[in-house]
Amino acid sequence: MHGKVIFYEDRNFQGRTYECMSDCADMSSYLSRCHSCRIESGCFMMYDRPNYMGNQYFFKKGEYADYMSMFGMSDCIRSCRNIPMYKGSYRMKIYERENFMGQMHEMMDDCDNVMDRYRMSHCQSCHVMEGHWLMYEQPNYRGKMSYFRPGEYRSFSNMGGMRFMSMRRIMDSFY
Repeated sequence: MHGKVIFYEDRNFQGRTYECMSDCADMSSYLSRCHSCRIESGCFMMYDRPNYMGNQYFFKKGEYADYMSMFGMSDCIRSCRNIPMYKGSYRMKIYERENFMGQMHEMMDDCDNVMDRYRMSHCQSCHVMEGHWLMYEQPNYRGKMSYFRPGEYRSFSNMGGMRFMSMRRIMDSFY
């Protein structure tokens, strides 16, 4: 089962629309701009640049009449990625340094502060074994975020040099 989102060109669900039920690398062929959206089911990561680039924003089921004001975005959504429904265990190994070097800790639940919990100054690589995760540049799930699905992530330097300080599981895919 996929999520479903309806994008609107203007604020308050006005203007032309585009309905999406999967990933969309570039919305410009469907809408010239996007200033509001309605998530009918599932969760999506939204990006302010085409091809899943730029700042990332997490959207779950709900209405976003003016998401730019809500999230402090400077530009509208240009691409989106559907986060698949997942029911199962969550498991991720985080590493202090790139290429899975330095301290390593295995996680199975949310962590609001890597420094407090593991005495790691930051996290620079990870291996997501199970589940879908959001990682944040600051403690307490604040600052810029990035979406991680199962896979190996050897270096965060190619993600703008972000160093992640907190992470949480995406558990509300279809509420």
